[in-house]
Amino acid sequence: MDRASQRQMYELLAPRLYIVCKRYLKQDIEIEEALADAFYTIFTKMDQLKENAAFEVWAKKIVINQCLLTIRRKSDRQIYVDDMAVPPFAAEENDMLLNEQDVLKLLDYLPQGAKNIFCLFAIEGYSHKEIAEQLNVSEGTSKSQLNVARTKLKELIELYYNQTPESYGKSR
Repeated sequence: MDRASQRQMYELLAPRLYIVCKRYLKQDIEIEEALADAFYTIFTKMDQLKENAAFEVWAKKIVINQCLLTIRRKSDRQIYVDDMAVPPFAAEENDMLLNEQDVLKLLDYLPQGAKNIFCLFAIEGYSHKEIAEQLNVSEGTSKSQLNVARTKLKELIELYYNQTPESYGKSR
């Protein structure tokens, strides 16, 4: 593939794949490195793709695997249930609808390990067995962390809908 075609493909896919990276990695430098490494793999392994129609799914899987590799390389490889930060926003009206962007923002307030497992399971469709293999944890840990993520996400959504400006910073 020539450079111009690579550039065009990068410009088309990079914004969507960047969002995928952001689900798993917090620091911009990690996101950019993972994305660059993923595109290197995409460009060098493109001849292995059997169906062109599945290209974007294939590229997304490469990006997810690169993010998981980045996570595994970190020195703190254990998945911990961290303290949850209180989101800096709340609904002004109880009948306000929660949209996809709001939910994605709320994911940033989950403990990192639970967030990763939630994204892999609920968004990407991985099984607990696949998650356990990718993250080098047991299936039980994957299920437990998914439960933690769901519970905390429910709490955050409740805060989003029910917290008033007067109650910011007060614990429940």
